[in-house]
Amino acid sequence: MLVGKKAPDFELEAYDPKTGEFTTVRLEDYKGKFLLLIFYPADFTFV
Repeated sequence: MLVGKKAPDFELEAYDPKTGEFTTVRLEDYKGKFLLLIFYPADFTFV
């Protein structure tokens, strides 16, 4: 994925610290807004 390119549609479960519950997040929830997506593929690997 490159900067400025359209992200593929996705849906995932996320933790909301304000409510203390898990919620479903979809890309379409942010349609018309600026959104920064960050992905760290190596965060949970043991090196």
